[in-house]
Amino acid sequence: MADDKEISASIVDGNDSVTGHIISTTIGGKDGEPKQTISYMAERVVGTGSFGIVFQAKCLETGETVAIKKVLQDRRYKNRELQLMRVMDHPNVISLKHCFFSTTSKNELFLNLVMEYVPETMYRVLKHYSNANQRMPLIYVKLYMYQIFRGLAYIHTVPGVCHRDLKPQNILVDPLTHQVKLCDFGSAKMLVKGEANISYICSRFYRAPELIFGATEYTTSIDIWSAGCVLAELLLGQPLFPGENAVDQLVEIIKVLGTPTREEIRCMNPSYTDFRFPQIKAHPWHKVFHKRMPPEAIDLASRLLQYSPSLRCTALEACAHSFFDELREPNARLPNGRPLPPLFNFKQELQLSGASPDLINKLIPEHVKRQLGLNFLHLAVT
Repeated sequence: MADDKEISASIVDGNDSVTGHIISTTIGGKDGEPKQTISYMAERVVGTGSFGIVFQAKCLETGETVAIKKVLQDRRYKNRELQLMRVMDHPNVISLKHCFFSTTSKNELFLNLVMEYVPETMYRVLKHYSNANQRMPLIYVKLYMYQIFRGLAYIHTVPGVCHRDLKPQNILVDPLTHQVKLCDFGSAKMLVKGEANISYICSRFYRAPELIFGATEYTTSIDIWSAGCVLAELLLGQPLFPGENAVDQLVEIIKVLGTPTREEIRCMNPSYTDFRFPQIKAHPWHKVFHKRMPPEAIDLASRLLQYSPSLRCTALEACAHSFFDELREPNARLPNGRPLPPLFNFKQELQLSGASPDLINKLIPEHVKRQLGLNFLHLAVT
């Protein structure tokens, strides 16, 4: 799988502008494979950040549209994002096609990650609804959130990666198939128990409270908190905790969850001893959302947005939640009558997560089990 993504040693001289400019690189040439030249015509910049830029490009040989993330590469280090992307392979995670280096006239070295192109972000989809003064239809909230959890279940259990910056801008949506993919693994890391990590991570509105408390030994449950914030935002049409700075972020969280108890603070960061908080009672969840909100949606939000990281449900447990039951119906379809994107292949996650038979039963609908036949349970449990 990784072979077709092997980095080509070729260094491409790129001029420093992006659009309208052609980049050629060579792939293959290993183990007697023929060498191939691939050229990309850069069409438009689709994202910029502290890391570099992402642009849409067309492969001149195949006509395929791709996204290329171009990041300044420190010659002393390996690029962590590249290392992680090479090991990930899942329908709900953006896939890396290959990569190459390029240099500029100032002799700066850039790494170019060539990825599949997905036209929309969750952020833009949300904006579309809020501009039209509408809420996202519930079927799409279910479909998008389910796939986010399925992508998280994969990265958390198979390669053991924590995304650390889950937010609507980093969730891609294909407007035709409604398939969702997690993207931008620039902050992601394989967390190792007992090893410290930086706490200044993750975009503010989606940052788990233990990070605000300066925790350095956190777990993948920080992504679950972020996913809870995204769920609330899809349901409300606006961010649930719109803090203006780190302290204000905590105030916004306290306004909803109430003041954390000493025990909850200890669960978030055992070394945090500064207890000066206004005593505020929790705001009931059913009052956070409007009256017609399905109780399952509120229940799921409450299981994700818990102060104690260990009390948040896992991504696999979230997929099995009753909020997503509609997706498991045998005749479930998109509103336009087309089939749903594939949702039920959990083979790797189930093998690695030690999921209970009860959880497996909830995750795989009866009609899918029947299609897979009797070998399914053997696959899931072995």
